[in-house]
Amino acid sequence: MRLDKLLANEDFGSRKDVKKLIKKGSVQIDGEVIKDVSHHVDPTQSEVVVNGHVIDYREFVYIMLNKPKGVISATEDSRHKCVTDLLDPFYDKFNLFPVGRLDKDTVGLLLLTNDGELAHHLTSPRKKVDKIYEATINGIVTEEDVQAFKEGVTLDDGYFTKPAQLEVSETTDEHSWVIVKISEGKFHQIKRMFQARGHEVRFLKRRQMGSLSLDEQLPLGEYRELTERELDQLKA
Repeated sequence: MRLDKLLANEDFGSRKDVKKLIKKGSVQIDGEVIKDVSHHVDPTQSEVVVNGHVIDYREFVYIMLNKPKGVISATEDSRHKCVTDLLDPFYDKFNLFPVGRLDKDTVGLLLLTNDGELAHHLTSPRKKVDKIYEATINGIVTEEDVQAFKEGVTLDDGYFTKPAQLEVSETTDEHSWVIVKISEGKFHQIKRMFQARGHEVRFLKRRQMGSLSLDEQLPLGEYRELTERELDQLKA
């Protein structure tokens, strides 16, 4: 990467600003002062220091967010708060985006990254990556509902879903608490599947995507970067 491009990407100013920095001798690469703005550097292999500040360069960033209600799974919107608005401005330079989406009123696990290849792997229908949700449902979810999910459900637009796993963990006269595992990500899919069975979803939370499970220590609206182990398992 060209040195001036690297520094601009790292928020040291515009291309014009960083050229002045470089020509002033404010930049060192592996201990050597570099004044050539077109100098090429591999920031993953070399130490780049600007005015005594060591650049912590990373090509990709992976963040686990416990998404709260009222926030949309987008990078920008004129009317609503986006999930990227919850992040520290430090992450702006990485151009992160949500992997898949959660509805505005759905909470739980959301991965944000700038790794397009991993995002494609996790969201491509051909990869059949499982997503696990917990939900509160109006009414009593029956064994017939469980079997219907297992076979696939016809949605309101005529689409017939792939088989899904529905497990009832508790019921009362008014509500059922369930766990749902799907390998698709159609618009409002879980809500529409229950709607097709005559039920309404009162609460929906995603707790797992592939091998990645929500850190239950993360309060709603909080986030952290993935651990090395989590990332390795997700990529595997």
